[in-house]
Amino acid sequence: MFNYILGLFSNDMGIDLGTASVLVFIKGQDIVLREPSVVAMERDTKHVLAIGKEAKKMLGKTPMNIIAVRPLRNGVIADFEATEKMIRYFIKKVHKKRTLLHPRVVIGVPSGITEVERRAVRESAEQAGAREVYLIDEPMAAAIGAGVPIQEAQGSMIVDIGGGTTEVAVISLGGMVVAKSLEVAGDKMDEALVQYFRRKSNLTIGENTAEDVKIKIGSAFPLEKEISIDVKGRNLLTGLPKTVSINSEDVRTALSDPIRKIIDVIRGVLEETPAELAADLVDRGIILSGGGSLIKGLPELLSQETELPVKRADDPLTCVVRGTGAYLEELDNIRNSKKKNID
Repeated sequence: MFNYILGLFSNDMGIDLGTASVLVFIKGQDIVLREPSVVAMERDTKHVLAIGKEAKKMLGKTPMNIIAVRPLRNGVIADFEATEKMIRYFIKKVHKKRTLLHPRVVIGVPSGITEVERRAVRESAEQAGAREVYLIDEPMAAAIGAGVPIQEAQGSMIVDIGGGTTEVAVISLGGMVVAKSLEVAGDKMDEALVQYFRRKSNLTIGENTAEDVKIKIGSAFPLEKEISIDVKGRNLLTGLPKTVSINSEDVRTALSDPIRKIIDVIRGVLEETPAELAADLVDRGIILSGGGSLIKGLPELLSQETELPVKRADDPLTCVVRGTGAYLEELDNIRNSKKKNID
């Protein structure tokens, strides 16, 4: 799967292979690619018609002979063939020519995936020609990318809400002391909105529309001024196009179930956190990262539920991929230190 990645990059790189989007960080160049994780192809021949942004526009709009798929589900690869085609396309967009140099690769993976899934990712990269392959748990990568001082002998808590999974971890002395992975995140919020429209308005909408509603007026906590928008879809009773008005209070109700599940897993991690580290969190609080953390009012709700200070990272969407890049730098520092000691 990683043949094209490893063959086209001469520099070390970090990859956030996410359910909703793929981000690539090149050492010395910063983030060079950010595209939706969507592939559109012909149903019978599997010939690729569009990938990334163009493919995402096709979700829910394709004729019978075309399918638009998300090859990654719940943070792991669900369709290897589609994933390989997607990665190949993205890398070609970044680099126009091949190189014989073999890079080191750091890949962010959900903390809850199995050893079999970890081994499959690692072996695929090694067989493709990487001279070194490292996997880093996404909550650790997110913490590094958010600037959390993970090496200190103090507790820090990261909550990374992506497209497919929510990763929660308490970190101290460079390791995860307590960590949980939940298959409820941005995609489940979109699904909750789709179901809400069906129940309350007899309206069926697509996932792109649901995501747009979530971004525009979605909230987890009452807003100072509630807002509303018109939403277009298909009337389930008549089969005809229909427009309904929905306000932020309705959307908040629709999102309450997935958000409650996220709160529950956060509370579960806090309950398992050793007392000394829990005491650190009283002052240090919780750091939010990932696209799902951008829901309006989420920090306020989590602070109310946990009685801890909560804040978003400066750039929540790029924390994981920046963490993979910082991890590459740390590898160099460790090796340079070892070399000096030997000399």
